[in-house]
Amino acid sequence: MNIISKRNEIDAFLKKLRTRNAAVDRAIVRSVEDILTNVRRNGDSAVLKYTRRFDDKKAVRLRIGTSEITRAARSADPKVMKAFAISARRIRRFHEMQKERSWSFTEGDTILGQSIRPLKRIGAYIPGGKAAYPSTVLMNVIPAQVAGVKEIALCVPTPDGYLNPYVMAAIEMLGVTEVYRIGGAQAVAALAYGTVSIPKVDKIVGPGNIYVATAKKMVFGIVDIDMVAGPSEILIIADRSAWPSFAAADMLSQAEHDELASAVLITDSRMFAAAVAEEIGVRVKQLKRKEIAKASLENYGAIIVTRNIKDAVTLSNTIAPEHLEIMTRRPIDIVPSIENAGAIFLGPWSPEALGDYSAGPNHTLPTGGTARFSSPLGVYDFCKRSSMLGFTREGFLRLANVVEAIADIEGLEGHGNTIRVRKEKLLKGKHTDHPGRKKK
Repeated sequence: MNIISKRNEIDAFLKKLRTRNAAVDRAIVRSVEDILTNVRRNGDSAVLKYTRRFDDKKAVRLRIGTSEITRAARSADPKVMKAFAISARRIRRFHEMQKERSWSFTEGDTILGQSIRPLKRIGAYIPGGKAAYPSTVLMNVIPAQVAGVKEIALCVPTPDGYLNPYVMAAIEMLGVTEVYRIGGAQAVAALAYGTVSIPKVDKIVGPGNIYVATAKKMVFGIVDIDMVAGPSEILIIADRSAWPSFAAADMLSQAEHDELASAVLITDSRMFAAAVAEEIGVRVKQLKRKEIAKASLENYGAIIVTRNIKDAVTLSNTIAPEHLEIMTRRPIDIVPSIENAGAIFLGPWSPEALGDYSAGPNHTLPTGGTARFSSPLGVYDFCKRSSMLGFTREGFLRLANVVEAIADIEGLEGHGNTIRVRKEKLLKGKHTDHPGRKKK
């Protein structure tokens, strides 16, 4: 691990971190464009063609029947299923706290408010092949259910027809019955445009490879999306009171994701920095994915020594990490200074892995510095808001001249006319005229 402290070294590392968000290879963009176009034009036949090409040569149906889901789920270890149930209860309880309610208030002769309604139909992409993540089912479906979404469609790639038992068990446990055996950009296209077999959705959520991420970005505007997720990352702020073995283990937990993952420690103790570097050197050799972890640490990992914890916080806010662990004597005292972070983990007994699976908060978090302006996936992502306003005649008159003045200086005569036509009615005493009433 690199231990750095000089300003120019830190600046160079930050610049390197930002290169992870470099533009997508043009060949991938063209491939995704072709898939989206083909699915939009040819629907089910195109989706089935790509499914046979990329996942299952023998696929004949796009939908996975409930009996298939049940059969696959039976081979799941009961102990793991118990863990799923505990995690699901915690996730649901946390997200119940996020529910928004419609509201309104009366101001004189005016009623103002906001109406909160769930989206009608959403689609979730669930990795189900070699990288199968049943926790993604819990984290994407439960907030939508809490929000009140009635129709939830899942797309799960099934390489060579294989149904991952744990993914299927999580799906069955949550009561989702609309599941399709499709992956890649073709799954995103089917959800966004709709086919005969797959009705289009209002929003697409869930992680995927570069083809999935690129497709989601391209269909945004036709449908909503949760975010364009980048490589995973962790940043730890620690002082000398922390345990080096904890920090090292937590950094490696992210480094093993892929070569582009980032693990960063910022500390005010050079002795602690050296101890963590030594721990990492020992522990990385024990990982099954050690080559991936090594590449991640060499390219996008660092141990940074600052003058004090205040400087560490400033640097963390600049990076805006996906996961931020605070391992200091009083971590809660630092929280008010944290401006940018996807999720904040307090103290030595709150490793990031708890948040990934069972703590309760969502593990779908902003990456690549986007925590500066975005938030974790939540119930609010599956709702839409409508403003509500109602004026009586007197309420209208109080604002009429104000609105007319602004419309006129903006040069929007038609806007001003909507005010003037009503004022003329009132001046002539014809405000009781109604198109549905016959004049005597």
